[in-house]
Amino acid sequence: MNLTPEQIAAAQKANLETLSGLTNQALQSIEKLVELNMHIAKQSLGDSMSSAKKALEVKDIQQLLAHQAEAVQPMAEKIMAYSRHLYELAHETQASFTKSAEKEFQAGQLKINALVEDWTKNAPAGSEAAVVAIKQAIASANNVFETSQKAVKHAVEVAQTNLNSANSSVEKTIKASSKTASKASKKK
Repeated sequence: MNLTPEQIAAAQKANLETLSGLTNQALQSIEKLVELNMHIAKQSLGDSMSSAKKALEVKDIQQLLAHQAEAVQPMAEKIMAYSRHLYELAHETQASFTKSAEKEFQAGQLKINALVEDWTKNAPAGSEAAVVAIKQAIASANNVFETSQKAVKHAVEVAQTNLNSANSSVEKTIKASSKTASKASKKK
């Protein structure tokens, strides 16, 4: 089971290509995050200036309360939208990395199976038990990987469901409190 220089070079080349692909995926995610943050920063600056101008036009406490009530809901909605975008970006990145890991695992699995088959062809007589043990160990490792992948996918689905429920609940609370604050400011 000696590796030739060609096999070592091919493995190094494959590892370099994998590293390059993962680096590109990470850079794309970072680029999207920077774009999102720049958009939010620009939008927040514009909103802050607009709010400050409106606050300077306030003549009494009722107008101030009304101004604050108007500002709460849009701000909360923007925070929730930003949180959703961050979650989607993280989920997309995680899915991309998981896909790459699965691809690499499958390629490695094929290489190991090929090595075991080569070894078993040239194995000395009486080593059948060792061959069976190696094949069982490989099958067990594959089962562990598949089980962990399923658990991760299930955890991501649960997290997505919980996030959606939390977002819905917060949005309802924000709308209700905004209406209450708006009614309170109109009564005064």
